[in-house]
Amino acid sequence: MDNLYYIDSKQVTFEIINNLILTDKKIALSKETILKIESCRNYLDAKMKQETKPIYGINTGFGSLCNVKIDTNNLQKLQENLVMSHACGTGSEVPKRIVKMMLFLKIQSLSYGHSGVQVETVQRLVDFYNYDIIPVIYTQGSLGASGDLAPLAHLALPLIGKGEVYFQGEKISGEAILSKFNWSKIELKSKEGLALLNGTQFMSAYGVDLILKSYKLLYLADLIGAVSLEAFDGNDAPLNELIHFIRPHNGQIKTAERIREFLDGSELIIQSKLNVQDPYSFRCMPQVHGASKDALSYCKKVFLTEINSVTDNPNIFEKTDEIISGGNFHGQPLALAFDFLAIAMAEIGSISERRTYQLISGLRGLPPFLVKNSGLNSGFMIPQYTAASIVSQNKQLATPSSVDSIVSSNGQEDHVSMGANGATKAFKIVKNVQTVLAIELLNASQALFFRLPLKTSPFLEAFLSSFRVDIPFIEDDVILSEEIAKSNTFIESLEIDLEEMFSY
Repeated sequence: MDNLYYIDSKQVTFEIINNLILTDKKIALSKETILKIESCRNYLDAKMKQETKPIYGINTGFGSLCNVKIDTNNLQKLQENLVMSHACGTGSEVPKRIVKMMLFLKIQSLSYGHSGVQVETVQRLVDFYNYDIIPVIYTQGSLGASGDLAPLAHLALPLIGKGEVYFQGEKISGEAILSKFNWSKIELKSKEGLALLNGTQFMSAYGVDLILKSYKLLYLADLIGAVSLEAFDGNDAPLNELIHFIRPHNGQIKTAERIREFLDGSELIIQSKLNVQDPYSFRCMPQVHGASKDALSYCKKVFLTEINSVTDNPNIFEKTDEIISGGNFHGQPLALAFDFLAIAMAEIGSISERRTYQLISGLRGLPPFLVKNSGLNSGFMIPQYTAASIVSQNKQLATPSSVDSIVSSNGQEDHVSMGANGATKAFKIVKNVQTVLAIELLNASQALFFRLPLKTSPFLEAFLSSFRVDIPFIEDDVILSEEIAKSNTFIESLEIDLEEMFSY
């Protein structure tokens, strides 16, 4: 039983999700969840037998067709038509790990018993998750309001034997995956197609992925920044807690504390300094990194609320005998959070690139471009160019999506969040920031060799020893794109304790 995670009413946390990802646990519906789903479905079936007036999305058309009443005999066809007609995704494919997270979050949202789905439908999604059956979904198509309609339609297609999935490394049809497991297609009942398509699980899955990745990169920004500070022969006075207690932003205080811990026991940091002050990219790490941490704390709260919410429409309230059409599918809270996250992480890349620039500039006893025989060797001249180009691209990508809107569905959906675009842009930014930090680490490690025989702290020495297994000191010019790739792989492979990442 320990290898099963039960979907129930307890709060889903990032710790739970991270554990699911790391351990590859299977999931199951709890008895409590099954009863909630069954009770809601039974209520809806009984309601439909006695109800003659139109109920949006249950016996009507969708969007601007909401006033078109559908005959009872066509309700199943209505739901299948909805799924097929809304599967309009284009662009590149969504990463498989994010699609699997979409499956989990859709199951969680449907489990609360306010969506009117069949247990069979939710159980099939559970089977997809457990057998690593990953629907093919595309990054373009969602406006982030009325839910992530196009992406979620592609998620739902294999339930009815349509679309495509990845299974055991192969891309196969939805019909083929049903045949492989001897499954019948799900016969969608009233409301089910809408329950599957309405929702914010595309945005939410990206949000979960980005929160976990961004917190890791913020930890590494402090760590790599500390290595750069040592390599630059920087001062530790700006890390003094007294400064930060009189401007007590939480992220700022915690950043200074963390970097002090990284530097504990360093021979370099305690040696006499010729320079009274350092450039802002070193001196203001607590203020800049800390501000991004505080921004991420806000975003984390938004996504935590969202992944524990019901976001389809209409919502069914059995206890009060009400079916209410509202707007929980609207992605505005997420859209604003994605834009905030994107800006916060772009700034981490920006200040990292500035530290790289300082390290190659021939200052403080370091050779120009961090190579012994400069002139014949260009050394680390051009990795900084690469970092600069990436940082500039991030500035362009960080333009907010949430300030945009466009009218859709014949004017019925006249304000949309564009949160899905915000999600995919933030995803690119975070990936870019990892590369910029990988370039800084490459430069900082090289620069520290010129500080020998003095050593940095035991913690940083251990960290660098691991890094230098694959990337030793570079004497003469090599193909540096290969070294950048190795540094990026090193960062990607690092596992950092979640409690340590979230410790501010």
